[in-house]
Amino acid sequence: MNRQADIPQLVRALRERTGLTQEKFAARLGVTFPTINRWENGRAKPSPLAMQKIEELLRSMGEQGSDLLGELSTHGKP
Repeated sequence: MNRQADIPQLVRALRERTGLTQEKFAARLGVTFPTINRWENGRAKPSPLAMQKIEELLRSMGEQGSDLLGELSTHGKP
């Protein structure tokens, strides 16, 4: 799978694991709901700052986020 395809899956999986709606997940990351929607649908990709916030959230999840953190390290970082 290429990087472009992995980011939407990673964002959706992270949001679902946190149990947040797109709106609440957006607030947690400091972006808007349409931004999360575009990320999950592959129409846009997170900025470097947003990727940093996603990585911090994954690290804060400990074991629950470790597999997604590995995916981020493999595919999501420039």
